[in-house]
Amino acid sequence: MTNVSDGAQVAPLRRVVPPDVLAVGTGPIDQRKIDKLSRLRKVKDVIAVAGGAVQLQGRQVNAFAVDPSSFRSWTPPGTATKTELWSALAAERFVVSTEAAEKLQLAEGTQYPVVGKTVPNLLMGGSGALGLPGIDMLVSRKAGDGMGLFPNVAVLVNAPGVEPGKLGKAVGKALGGRVKIVNLHERKYQPPSGGGRSGGYLDLYKRAATSCRGLSWTVLAAIGQVESDHGRNAGRSSAGALGPMQFMPATWKSYGVDGDGDGKADIMNPYDAIPGAAKYLCANGAGQGGQQLYRAIWHYNHADWYVQKVLNLARAYASAY
Repeated sequence: MTNVSDGAQVAPLRRVVPPDVLAVGTGPIDQRKIDKLSRLRKVKDVIAVAGGAVQLQGRQVNAFAVDPSSFRSWTPPGTATKTELWSALAAERFVVSTEAAEKLQLAEGTQYPVVGKTVPNLLMGGSGALGLPGIDMLVSRKAGDGMGLFPNVAVLVNAPGVEPGKLGKAVGKALGGRVKIVNLHERKYQPPSGGGRSGGYLDLYKRAATSCRGLSWTVLAAIGQVESDHGRNAGRSSAGALGPMQFMPATWKSYGVDGDGDGKADIMNPYDAIPGAAKYLCANGAGQGGQQLYRAIWHYNHADWYVQKVLNLARAYASAY
């Protein structure tokens, strides 16, 4: 499922694609090598972007030039769902990481010279967690071309279920040459837990489970995996269900939650959908465990095979984490 940008408009977010490996070259990576990545075992998604170093506020900053409609899916859920951020990028503004905004004391709506091969004056369109170590700035493809950023200098790869270390080696072998491989699952690249917005689905499941006493986060994670593969397939199902937790719109009207406090309960937003799922399960007795948990999961999808699959996955999550 590919989102397509239409002028300054941004396509709606249909899914979240957690990147597993980031590969960065010293120059453009051959497109034929990038194409090989899609044929690697269990690789589901690959995206190549332009990039390079620029000067901003007298500091060197590594920037990616991206299409906002397609790239937003690869950022952490809290950033991917900030449509205003991606609309700003589509309108030729630049976006930075939260850390860069603070360190460089950047103000949204203010114009700054960005020094590349050319020196365009660009408006700062906002900030958010980008989830990419060493990358602190996003510009549009048009701005990137104008500044002379390298095409296809970096590649993000998503391969659910593959051990990230092995995936990194396979990606490195396919790309060859002087390409740096970054395993995005290494602890040093993970967002801190605790305050602030969660960085990924695992944190969202854990946080949502605390709203229902007795409900394990592993059950939410299992349902999220079965329903949408953690947001990767969040579009409308054949039955009409939507979003990362695949709610029927009628059920969402009763159990939807504004989990991120933006004033709207959005069925497509994991920050809303996951606590909504916890609310629905809790209303059906999931927090009581045992047979009540079984019944609550059955209410989510009226099939015994579904309940068994969710419970088995939940046990697997409990063992793994």
